[in-house]
Amino acid sequence: MPLEDLAPRICIMGPSNSGKSTLADAIGRARGLPIIHLDQLFHRPGTDWQPRPAPEFIALHDEAIKGERWVMEGNYSRCLPQRLQRATGFILLDVPTMTSLFRYFRRSWFESDRRGALDGGRDSVKWEMIRHIAVATRANRRRYQEMFDHLDLPKVKLTTVREQARFYRAAGLRR
Repeated sequence: MPLEDLAPRICIMGPSNSGKSTLADAIGRARGLPIIHLDQLFHRPGTDWQPRPAPEFIALHDEAIKGERWVMEGNYSRCLPQRLQRATGFILLDVPTMTSLFRYFRRSWFESDRRGALDGGRDSVKWEMIRHIAVATRANRRRYQEMFDHLDLPKVKLTTVREQARFYRAAGLRR
């Protein structure tokens, strides 16, 4: 499906380290869409990924989705119904767990200024994140697939790094 069929409000979801932030940035730059990284709304800036109080996050989320144009990446299922109600297109990234783990280690050890990072925060390897990627993601994948199957929006699912690369090329995106 062409990227134009998904705009002007694109929702990107998928497991941790599947490429959501990178894709959102590429789409935002190429199409002039505001880029919203939900991790930046959920966590307090300048912390080691400490969450904001839930009402504060929900208020920030709900204000962000009011825009007429955006590309928003992140999961946060508690706010998903209102996000999908405003979205005009949906992209699900579902790369293999080993790819997500590799990307997590790479970003934690080698990328000091990655896309979607928390202002003033620093990525580091944490056991709870490794466990989340390796274990919890399995159940999330099933939920995402079921949601994707029933979603009545223009949608795209990319399940491999190769499919992501093809999508980037077809849409004229740069990482």
